[in-house]
Amino acid sequence: MREIAEIFAVFFKIGAVTFGGGYTVLPLMQKDIALDRKWASNEEIIDYYAISQSMPGIICVNMSMLIGYRRKKIPGLLAAGLGVSVPSLIIILMAAMFLKNFLYLDSVQHAFNGIKVAVAVLICEAVLNMWKSGVKDWAGRLIFAVTLAIFACVEISPAYTVVAGALAGILIMRRSA
Repeated sequence: MREIAEIFAVFFKIGAVTFGGGYTVLPLMQKDIALDRKWASNEEIIDYYAISQSMPGIICVNMSMLIGYRRKKIPGLLAAGLGVSVPSLIIILMAAMFLKNFLYLDSVQHAFNGIKVAVAVLICEAVLNMWKSGVKDWAGRLIFAVTLAIFACVEISPAYTVVAGALAGILIMRRSA
């Protein structure tokens, strides 16, 4: 039961400081889950991220539940999912109750602009970490370039690119073996 409470607490903390969606959670998960607690490796965190992005739902919640399940099966899945979701619920309730009265203030607008900049930095850090652990050879660079070109030219679901990237990786490695 103590480990279930720890899973809830860890993901509650992650949920409380994650702003900006799935990309911003990656560096936090890498630090808290892979580096500090060794519940998963850095590569596994990236794999969970890719899987979570191609699943329906919120990336952060999906990742948390995958890691929770890995630790303690269904109780871990529930603890992680609730832990990462409860802070958002609290923040949304507080915002609905209080923030609407203050949205017009310049200081509130400046605070939101500052949050956007911080989120952009977190996204950049996530991209760099994913590049370092995922793009290791010519095949990875090729898949990256093609995927980037597709995203630049066509509006497409990330789920399709994750599946296409997996298939391309398999095909390229089979041909070169």
